[in-house]
Amino acid sequence: MFFKKPRKNLGFIILSAVFGFMLAIQFQSIKEPVERDTRDMWQLRDDLKKEQETQSNLLTEIRKYDQILETYKTQQNKNPETALERTLGDLKKEAGQTDVKGEGITITIDTLFKDELPGQEIKPISPELLRRLINELNSYDADYISVAGRRVVNTTVIRDINGITKMDGYSLREYPIEIKVISKNAAKLHNRMKASSTDENFAIDNLSLKISDTQKNITIPAYDEEIRTNYLHPLNMDKGGMK
Repeated sequence: MFFKKPRKNLGFIILSAVFGFMLAIQFQSIKEPVERDTRDMWQLRDDLKKEQETQSNLLTEIRKYDQILETYKTQQNKNPETALERTLGDLKKEAGQTDVKGEGITITIDTLFKDELPGQEIKPISPELLRRLINELNSYDADYISVAGRRVVNTTVIRDINGITKMDGYSLREYPIEIKVISKNAAKLHNRMKASSTDENFAIDNLSLKISDTQKNITIPAYDEEIRTNYLHPLNMDKGGMK
């Protein structure tokens, strides 16, 4: 009995570290530049509603990981290796480190007018416009998103570099841009996007937004870059850590 206990504790410590890693990722958001707040009352109310939905989603995620941890505690006496392996697989999926397939929609961003208008050049999609679209999809219960074949995760950075919009360092300068979205309730996501006025914001920038019907088998690739964990540090076992 004295030789098995450290093995169980080690598995529990590893799982706890993974949970800390996942929660840190969940609480990081897509970076946006500081802007002067010019929103009116209705915009503030709409933004407050979205923030409340985000908070609710985060609480749901925390409860989910608590349930996973409780399940692991229950199963570790029976087969700790299998329980740990299954949990790690689920967490990798949530972190975007595996390909995912499911029901969803495809959104195509293209130029509204194929030829340049007099005095108006065709510009890349702006980082702000793309971030707003991704945030809107997340508020409509999108589970997984890819842009131009690249996975969007919670640490994804979208910004302008020398006049070119880049997502995690990859340029988004060519149209059309295809966005794939998987959701547990694809029909609801489709209906809400169809009823949205987001396409009007794209039209202002001479861009069109086409939303497909729901599709059964959408594949979104895994995130192929290193996930940044700048705020994570090894557990100090001498200062209040688990023993």
